[in-house]
Amino acid sequence: MVNADRAWQIPTANLTISDAEIHLWCVELDRPQSEIQNIAQILSDSELQRADRFRFDRDKKRFIARRGALRAILSRYLNVAPDRVQFSYGPCGKPEIAANSDCKGICFNLSDSQGLALYAVTRGRKIGVDLEQIRAVPNMEEIADRFFSQQESAALQSVAAEEKARAFFNCWTRKEAYIKAMGDGLSFPLDKFSVSLIPGEPAKLLNVEGDRSAPERWYLKELVTAPDCIAAIAVECKGDRALEIINWELVRSFEF
Repeated sequence: MVNADRAWQIPTANLTISDAEIHLWCVELDRPQSEIQNIAQILSDSELQRADRFRFDRDKKRFIARRGALRAILSRYLNVAPDRVQFSYGPCGKPEIAANSDCKGICFNLSDSQGLALYAVTRGRKIGVDLEQIRAVPNMEEIADRFFSQQESAALQSVAAEEKARAFFNCWTRKEAYIKAMGDGLSFPLDKFSVSLIPGEPAKLLNVEGDRSAPERWYLKELVTAPDCIAAIAVECKGDRALEIINWELVRSFEF
């Protein structure tokens, strides 16, 4: 059983997270220039170099805000200053707290779309999150035939025309959340596992080729963020689905 109906709340100053909790953070990335300048001061040299590689100023500012928010969020759990949070990266580029840090078992993942970012934090559980804006996709069914499983492609074809975009992004966000949680990136073939996608039906991992027990070990959940967006999380269950989702928002000024 998962309690996921709490509204987005302003976080308290000192946060703890139990093994049975999932903390979600919603952050608006479009910030005043003065705030972007302040946020940039807590980023590492490599992060600033990455920011400078963006062609458009809006994308650069959003990257700075996204990384600054990540540092601000993690610092609340690690009890260190935001600029002291250290990261390492997996073989497919998934960020994690560096092994030489006192990570306290904290796991996290993040996603963003159109100026909105979503962060998911757990303790001792793999987690992935994906956020997408619902939009028209040319050749949607052809894309599904190429990248989705046969089961998913058939399900998409059965959906009414006015619901196809939502069904498509239901599938996309749930698959992305799962492979991000696994840490395999797009090296994990998208057509080798299936998720639910019919609008109004619960998010589920239906099957994984070569791993019959996977649906019992992973919990998927559709998230409500913005009216024109779809988001999903995939979290490791470890045989226990008694998880509670707590929603935090960091939409005003960052507090460092």
